[in-house]
Amino acid sequence: MQRPWGWACIWGLALGVLFFSSYNTVNSFTAQRSDVGAYVLAWERHIPFLAWTIVPYWSIDFLYGIALFASRSKAELFRLGKRLLAAQVICISGFLLWPLRFTFERPHSDGLFGALFDALAGFDLPYNQAPSLHICLLVVLWRHYSDLAGQRAWRWLSHVWFALIGVSVLTTWQHHSIDLLTGLWAGALCLLLVPDQAARWRWLGDQPQRLRLGVLYGAGALLAAAAGAMLFPAVTAWLFYWLAAALALVGAIYLAGEPAHFGKQGKRMPWRSWMALGPYLLAARLNAWLWTRKLPVGTVVDEGVFLGRQPDAAHLQAHGVQTVIDLCAELPFRAAVAAHASHPQLDLLPPDAESLAHVAQAIDTTRQQGPVWVCCALGMSRSAAAVVAWLIRHRQHTLEQALARVRAARPQVVLSAAALAALATLEAQP
Repeated sequence: MQRPWGWACIWGLALGVLFFSSYNTVNSFTAQRSDVGAYVLAWERHIPFLAWTIVPYWSIDFLYGIALFASRSKAELFRLGKRLLAAQVICISGFLLWPLRFTFERPHSDGLFGALFDALAGFDLPYNQAPSLHICLLVVLWRHYSDLAGQRAWRWLSHVWFALIGVSVLTTWQHHSIDLLTGLWAGALCLLLVPDQAARWRWLGDQPQRLRLGVLYGAGALLAAAAGAMLFPAVTAWLFYWLAAALALVGAIYLAGEPAHFGKQGKRMPWRSWMALGPYLLAARLNAWLWTRKLPVGTVVDEGVFLGRQPDAAHLQAHGVQTVIDLCAELPFRAAVAAHASHPQLDLLPPDAESLAHVAQAIDTTRQQGPVWVCCALGMSRSAAAVVAWLIRHRQHTLEQALARVRAARPQVVLSAAALAALATLEAQP
């Protein structure tokens, strides 16, 4: 396997120039500002200073340098490079928008550890705090090295060392706890902005529905941020800041993103999705429960095909369902099932004819192997459109007949005019 070392050199040079120019410039600029604050919790004064942890702290520079050259393919390298670039942009923006300083007086250290602290102090002023760029890069590199580590022993060694690096930002008295938490959030955001799956960002705000949703979520983000500012410095303010960030990201996904940017992997939502989108994901779960708590979980539309919301294991067992086709991009699937196929679609947006045809084919293929349950958050729109598409393409129904059959099985079904137009396009195709 030929590694893309030429591209790695280019990425390394570009990222290096960006890092040293932007980081040092912002550090020096903040030192001249009069609005630099501090955010320290009382319990942090009990964090011990451990001079030896400067070794793992410094090691991230070494791991950063070799990560690019350890990439096994151009696609893997570019994904890492984009994540590292995103980390730099997000953290530098945070330093400028919310300048903070470290407040503890670091004890003097001798020997090797002292030399490493002196080298650090040579270019690193006590600014550039939140979100911690060190922690943000840690998250990105940790994920990269976890993918590279093949054997379990190497993976565990990677986990232990990166965890030690994370703790070291506190025990070297370089950062306060808020810097660490916001750094974890920024790292999670980098992984979502540049996901593992093939997904791209492109402006889609020319579509009225996307623009409307993007503006609504953006307005919600501004309101949540304003509430956080009113409560600051109380700890509860951070809940509103977290909500604001989650709503802003959802708004960006509707304006320019794809379902993969929610980060769902098969049945589960990984930690990075919960870190960046936690308040939204909890609200989506609550919303699904409120709308469907008094409705049947699902019902059979045609022999072997069930339509509804996400079921639990009991409902799947009761109907002998072995396969679930899940159209939720924003909710994990919690029930145990033999086979789970994820075809994520954005909520509140009409599907296009191509994606409907793709899911219809998946329904027909899995139905031949046994009963299949087609679901989304409510079982009223995305999954209903998919089942209508299946009836049209594989059961020779007209659009009118398919709609009547689905609505007879689940009267709560609501399909927008745009969804009906996509289904009509599907019906017209040979």
